Amino acid sequence: MTRAIAWFARNPVAANLMMFVIILGGLSAVPSIKQQVFPDLDIDVIQISVPYLGASPEEVEAGVCIRIEEELQGMDGIERLTSNANEGACAVMAELLTGYSIDRALTEMKNAVDGISTFPEEIEKPVINHFRMRSNTLQVAVSGDADERTLRFYAERIRDGIAALPEVTQVGLANARDYEISIQLPEASLRRHGLTFDEVVRAIRRSSLDLPGGAIKTSGGEVLLRAKGQAYRGVDFEDIVVRTRQDGTRLLLGDIASVVDGFEEGNRFTTFNGEPSVVILVERVGDQKVLEVAGASKAYLAEVAERLPEGIDVTVWRDDSVYLKDRLSILLRNAQGGFVLVFVILALFLRMRLAIWVAVGVPVSILGALWLFPVMSFSVDVLTLFAFILVLGLLVDDAIVVGESVHTHQERAEDPLRAAVRGAQEVSVPVIFGVLTTVVAFLPMVLAPGSMGAFFGTIGLVVCFCLFFSV
Repeated sequence: MTRAIAWFARNPVAANLMMFVIILGGLSAVPSIKQQVFPDLDIDVIQISVPYLGASPEEVEAGVCIRIEEELQGMDGIERLTSNANEGACAVMAELLTGYSIDRALTEMKNAVDGISTFPEEIEKPVINHFRMRSNTLQVAVSGDADERTLRFYAERIRDGIAALPEVTQVGLANARDYEISIQLPEASLRRHGLTFDEVVRAIRRSSLDLPGGAIKTSGGEVLLRAKGQAYRGVDFEDIVVRTRQDGTRLLLGDIASVVDGFEEGNRFTTFNGEPSVVILVERVGDQKVLEVAGASKAYLAEVAERLPEGIDVTVWRDDSVYLKDRLSILLRNAQGGFVLVFVILALFLRMRLAIWVAVGVPVSILGALWLFPVMSFSVDVLTLFAFILVLGLLVDDAIVVGESVHTHQERAEDPLRAAVRGAQEVSVPVIFGVLTTVVAFLPMVLAPGSMGAFFGTIGLVVCFCLFFSV
């Protein structure tokens, strides 16, 4: 270390070149760094969902959840099983041991669940996947004094408009009932016309479908044939022919049944400011930047709000990008304040030139850490910004100690170069060990196992990176 200090002091071009490389590396890495509210985490949890429509929670528990638990109990790699039996569905969450292969667990659990032969016949196919947390950016409420169909119509139009933006790819509706066409078939109508329930079901299945009809090759090319008869609206179902009589008359579904073109049954509803509403979720995926996603979406919402009919309002009631903006604002204010404060104090008590170089250490250390972000797959989020805020006060400590030592030797009328080398060498060991003790204090965050280590480990690593470049 003593020789390195002396070499850099006698070769200022190399020292300045290294500093400019760090600065350029940090500035060039900034555009490619992801922006998000919280970092993406791979949680070691496998989710098993089994729909069992029409069943009560007790039936779901006895018929599905317990049988899955019995099959998975004792399987390698599983640390904990958690089951939720709801009306019409069973959800089982399997937490894996740290380091166990997700792909292997998925394969083993799928084979185990598919091998259960005692499931009720009425269940649907089990869905097994790796549980992932979704990154929500905006929640938008479309509300007003209107019926559910009208609100959903405008919410779908706004959703499609946001999805068409180049900055956004993931948009969906939440707390909104799905469309559903229900056919109410009274028993008296069946008896009056001499029909059975299965006969009506077969007629609906036979008439409401699209079928490919092959192809006809001609001299001008190939013509594809297709019969389009899929029913999508209530009036289309009412026109389905249930039976054709011998005299040529036809019995339509609308003659014997009530067709309701509405929404699925349930007591789910949403209100915003006391009015019915539908919620739109705007999410960030992949390498998208949360500030760009939020900015583009809010600009579109401001534009579309002017075209909505009177009584229909669109409101951004939750904006998660605000958390990132607040942390970024705090970091910039603290960095600016710290830079000015350090510069003024050192300029008053030490030399101006020394104060400038000490203050420059703050942005150089931060840019050096940002240079490593793409390599480590880190993102600018509330955790990394918190780490920068946390380490901000430590970045100039080493420079102040070294600068004061150099200044002391210069006041003794020593040669400036000799004073710089001896001043830095004199405090090099305390400075390095002081940084190492700080790094050791943050190591438990980096080495913590499981999802907690993955979540908070970035704070410890960012602090270590900044301290490294500070030295």
